[in-house]
Amino acid sequence: MHMPLLRRLALSLAMLACGPALAAWPDDRPIELVVGFAAGGGTDQMARVLAPFVSRRLGANARIIVTNKPGAAGELAVAHVARAKPDGYTIGIVNVPGFIFLPMYKEAQYKAEDVRLIARLVDDPTVLIARKDSKYTDLRSVVQALKQQPGSLSFGHSGVGTNGHLALEQLQRIAGVQANSIPFKGAAEAKTALMGGHVDFTYVSAGEMRELSLAGGPFKGIAQMSKTRLRAIDNVPTAQEAGVPIVMSSERGVAAPARLPADIAQRLEKAIEASLRDPEFIAAARNDAPVLAFLPGAAWTAALTGNRKELQPIADSLREPQKVTQK
Repeated sequence: MHMPLLRRLALSLAMLACGPALAAWPDDRPIELVVGFAAGGGTDQMARVLAPFVSRRLGANARIIVTNKPGAAGELAVAHVARAKPDGYTIGIVNVPGFIFLPMYKEAQYKAEDVRLIARLVDDPTVLIARKDSKYTDLRSVVQALKQQPGSLSFGHSGVGTNGHLALEQLQRIAGVQANSIPFKGAAEAKTALMGGHVDFTYVSAGEMRELSLAGGPFKGIAQMSKTRLRAIDNVPTAQEAGVPIVMSSERGVAAPARLPADIAQRLEKAIEASLRDPEFIAAARNDAPVLAFLPGAAWTAALTGNRKELQPIADSLREPQKVTQK
């Protein structure tokens, strides 16, 4: 007579012991979107604009929060994502070329195959900028000054292996000059240093430099590292026009731990693709709108094979010496 009551009591106690029943992904808890650079930079800004649009398309209860783990040119953030549980609750923004370049030239905390690329967001040309009052007006004058006095000019960038750093390496190799390379934790910090006169130039991505299209801004463009002029900053000549054929872009996209289930990866990819096409998002993206370039994860992974070939000579020249084990 009392068995049903006892069974219900036993079931209730079991549920209390195990905790509340879990809902299906992505409703259990917030999804962490990890950014490998300091707050205020282009990667951080885009992540924060994108997050609510993707959340909306994942479901009414989905919520994406952005966390910053700056350091080592994005390596710390990628390593964090690679080591995370592949349950869809930890994803991150990866920045190419740094993502593929770091393991090429040193013993990094991750390997490229440790993460699964979900989707590319942007393909953003690198731009060399100076203060508005700088006496340098084009890349030819910069190269001439470095030839006359090697190491006399300083160039800020977002860290070793980032697009700015690699653009500088290309400049030195192609033009045969020596420059003073100054790494920072992100574009915002590098731009601040330029503004304060601590460096002569800074490499940034075009999406981070809306100021170049505005009259009276604090910076001016010296050269953009693209095959043709980006329409949004068509007042800035390409490096190739100055006789230095440098092409260097900053690609940004979303990645997850390598063993992320395919169904979760597909849901994320579709949500991202739909968000990038949303007119409301495009309006909110502002600086990034001209360089939005969605690519599915599988296609992006395949495309990066060519990037590796182009970066191999630089990786060989920068590769850390192999550690010698004493017997």
